[in-house]
Amino acid sequence: FPPYDFTVANAMISNFHMPLSTLLMIVAAFGGYDKVMEAYNVALKEGYRFGTYWDAKLITDK
Repeated sequence: FPPYDFTVANAMISNFHMPLSTLLMIVAAFGGYDKVMEAYNVALKEGYRFGTYWDAKLITDK
């Protein structure tokens, strides 16, 4: 096989997972707890839907 240069992800698309779920923990580990919780607070105020088939978010390193 040819060599491959591995890189680290700098963005992630994820759903708004349910509170206290391990999926939410993974997202918080990637995006930072404070920023993810801020996004969740906005989502709650704006009426976003949680779970697998509802609204999603893009998390970047910016």
